Amino acid sequence: MAAPPNEHEIPVLWDRYKNDGSTDVRDALILHYSPLVKYVASRVAVGLPQNVEQADLVSYGMFGLIDAIDKFEPGRGFKFETYAISRIKGAILDELRSIDWVPRSVRAKVRAIEKAFSKLEARFHRNPTDEELTAELGWTDQQYQQTLSQISTIGLAALDEILVVGGDRGETLTLGDTLSDGSHGPMGAFEVAELRQLLAQAINTMAEREKIVLTLYYYENLTLQEIGKVLSVTESRVCQIHTKAVLQLRHRLAGLEREPA
Repeated sequence: MAAPPNEHEIPVLWDRYKNDGSTDVRDALILHYSPLVKYVASRVAVGLPQNVEQADLVSYGMFGLIDAIDKFEPGRGFKFETYAISRIKGAILDELRSIDWVPRSVRAKVRAIEKAFSKLEARFHRNPTDEELTAELGWTDQQYQQTLSQISTIGLAALDEILVVGGDRGETLTLGDTLSDGSHGPMGAFEVAELRQLLAQAINTMAEREKIVLTLYYYENLTLQEIGKVLSVTESRVCQIHTKAVLQLRHRLAGLEREPA
């Protein structure tokens, strides 16, 4: 097996690959950037069922890495790592969706929470409290918290869920894409900027603790355990806060996008 190229060789390899499309050069780039796939797979794997093997996630992510290498344009001045991470995530999530590994009962619970949240927000003109949500749902607090934990465990509530489809270009944007600067065309850049603005508006309506969890997890890349230490709560409680926050964001963004300009 060939040794991976060093950092000084990478710009040269990019120039060669974009000029002649050499398979050998592409293989060298794949070898160099393959740790990115393992990194993304490990992030996605957090909370997934035990029957979902991380090795499978890495395999799915490799297709995203190859696609990113083929489509990346070094001349734009963006970092490849930033561009590739969202493509790797997308490839992994697309495959997970295609095998439909989420139980219908859990999807039904997600819809029930989102419906209750929407109804109460319209009634009170603010984010409902946990007590108001549980009363609307007819659940005890324990049932509600257990449901949030279950949703988190299967990975349904993540900022990598696709929320915006890029129209006739067949492209997609995720909330995760807005957290870093990717390489987009003019319309793609506009959509990312618009989604980032919508995301900021939605987050500003949230409780302080939920804002902190989203910021530390997605911007600072802290683990759930590390966030728990910051907030002096258990890791499972952080999971619940994160799940509730993302479900609120999904609802709020969907509502903002439906509003007339």
